[in-house]
Amino acid sequence: QVQLVESGGGLVQAGGSLRLSCAASGRTFSSYAMGWFRQAPGKEREFVSAITWSGPNTYYADSVKGRFTIARDNNKNTVYLQMNSLKPEDTAVYYCAAGLRPSTNGRDYAYWGQGTQVTVSS
Repeated sequence: QVQLVESGGGLVQAGGSLRLSCAASGRTFSSYAMGWFRQAPGKEREFVSAITWSGPNTYYADSVKGRFTIARDNNKNTVYLQMNSLKPEDTAVYYCAAGLRPSTNGRDYAYWGQGTQVTVSS
């Protein structure tokens, strides 16, 4: 079992930055690929970024490529999402998830956090 708790969301102006954190419980955190997804009001959940269990391989949605950076610290059981140059369309609830392999499909992730709200004002 892996429990995930996101933090770091908030209100920021367009062009600003936020860093989301996802703290995991369980000694097997380093065995899991980690992903970030987001869901805006009235829209379906969408993939944002993912990272392999050891960290060298990262994946991004085209909409965030070059602006967001995913990283993980297995010693701290934490995965991060650094978000720069934020846009109003980045407004959503952001979720972290753990799965056996990095994937853009949310169904491939077995564990999910409760989400953290990110609001970008214009």
